[in-house]
Amino acid sequence: MSTPDLTPAFGGSVAAFSEGSSTLIAERAGSGSDVFLLAHGLGMGRSVFGELARRLDGTIVAVDLPGFGAAPEPELPLTMPEHADLIAAHLASTGTPPVIVIGHSMGSQVAAELAVRHPDRVRAVVLAAPTVDAGARRVARQALRFLHDTASIDPRVVIRGVREYLRAGPHIVRKIRATVAHRPEEVYPRIAVPTLVLRGERDPVSPRAWTQAVAEAIPRGEFAEIPGCGHETMIRDAEPAAARIHDFLSRI
Repeated sequence: MSTPDLTPAFGGSVAAFSEGSSTLIAERAGSGSDVFLLAHGLGMGRSVFGELARRLDGTIVAVDLPGFGAAPEPELPLTMPEHADLIAAHLASTGTPPVIVIGHSMGSQVAAELAVRHPDRVRAVVLAAPTVDAGARRVARQALRFLHDTASIDPRVVIRGVREYLRAGPHIVRKIRATVAHRPEEVYPRIAVPTLVLRGERDPVSPRAWTQAVAEAIPRGEFAEIPGCGHETMIRDAEPAAARIHDFLSRI
């Protein structure tokens, strides 16, 4: 296994954490009693959260999940519960207090599993652009939705996304399959902590009906929509999402 690149993405301290054959990369920055755990989407990495990290008031822990970003490729793509268990083990190893976990796209599935499987590690949840609804539980269907979204966004976001997908390696199709095989709708009703479900107004990947249903399925869930954004909400312009998150936290 090659040595992971531990270069900071947004000025924090970076460390690798391994359990079994799986390794994640965690970058810690900022300070404060609120601790935000940031989990990226499919084919992405922690670098996409640079602007959001600067706008959140607290300690940031952003991860590259195994096989994404700078994290080395695991023997097999991890399931969503396995990602959650690895994050929980990392949080335990560092003595991190209960976190506000923010998951974007595939990361929302990991965030939901973390909240249910390790409730002592989670104070609140933010599910941004949650995937995967039953209507898109096929690789081809999911890919078409991503292409539709990509066609309408800032070229800088496209370039960053392409770079991260290339870094995700030759097993990206297997990783997509691991994502679409997960059934998050079976997890949502078991999330006990306050949860904010965020959607970009123009997001074809996470339809409004689906995201509203997600919020309704969570006992303490609430729904918010960000005007003018697609699936890349929190990446292209993090200010509206950060404001919604801070408002949500002020009320729990």
